[in-house]
Parts: sequence; C-alpha cells; structure tokens
Amino acid sequence: MKNLNFIIGVFLLISSSLFAQKTFTLSSNSIGGQATIKEEFNGFGCTGKNESPQLSWKNAPKETKSFAITMYDPDAPTGSGWWHWIVFDIPKNVDEIVAGAGNISLSTAPNGAIQSITDYGTNGYGGPCPPKGHGLHQYIITIHALKTENLGLNKNTNPAVVGYYLWNNTLAKASLVMYYKKE
Repeated sequence: MKNLNFIIGVFLLISSSLFAQKTFTLSSNSIGGQATIKEEFNGFGCTGKNESPQLSWKNAPKETKSFAITMYDPDAPTGSGWWHWIVFDIPKNVDEIVAGAGNISLSTAPNGAIQSITDYGTNGYGGPCPPKGHGLHQYIITIHALKTENLGLNKNTNPAVVGYYLWNNTLAKASLVMYYKKE
C-alpha cells in the first residue's frame, strides 16, 4: 500500500508539471511585498533613494511585438490614483530591466524604450511617497505584452494618453504588488 501511494504521488507530481500552463509572468529579485527606503521617492517630503526595481518576465504571447511597464498607486488621494512609472516601446527580445533603469541619467533602460512623464511631472521612475499617516498604499507594477512595435508616443506623453494606447494594444499583462506607508 505504501508503494502504491508513493507511485500515485509521483504520478500526480509529474502529470501536474507536464500539464501546467506557462502563463505570462512578472518577477523581481529586488522587491518583495513591501517597498523600502530604496524604492521610495526623493522629493514631495520623502527622502528615499528612488531606485526602480529589477524586473524580469517570461512566457509572453507569441504575437508580442513590444512591452511596456507601468507602476500605479490606486490609493493616492487624488480621485484618479498616481502614475509612478511608465516605460513603453521596450523591444520584444528584452525580458528584463536592471534595478535603477528608471533613472534616465544612467541610460540603463533597454535601447529604444521611452520613459514618459509621471504624475510627479518628470520622466522615469518616481517611487512611492504616500501622504504621512495615510496608511498603506498599493503600488501595482505591470508588464504589458503589446501587439505593436511602438506606440507612436514620446517622452512628453501624459499617463492617461499612454494608458489609452496600452489599453488598445495589450495582448496580455502580469503584475506585482508592493505596499508602502509613511508614519
């Protein structure tokens, strides 16, 4: 009976591995469930290092022609949330960006990628900076697999317009969520 249970267990393990779907997935080796001072914005009363996270993705749809990354805080007390990072026209052969790529002056974002303006009014990454005492805010980082090589937009395009173009061109997307609050 022990051997039968062992054989059934091995069979289930192998069959679940064989039939598991490979879904579009976003991961990071530099962030977890909570943002830290490393990711926090430097400005607006925040004193963080404003470093964008390392991100990697896999299993994009075969039809993918480019990628875009967004980071959004739906908990911002604005009535419309807060866009912290928008990167688009990332070439289809790219599957990772390095930590700090959101700093425009470092030029470490993928060639051809455009980092447009955020709700801070600047280009590139603008980290978490929730109002003091406002509680936990969620920061949704999303990779979009797009059906077009480029969106036809530039670095001065505002987040709402980029969002509209993403909505019309996204084949698939995957997200990570991190939380942050200021005491």
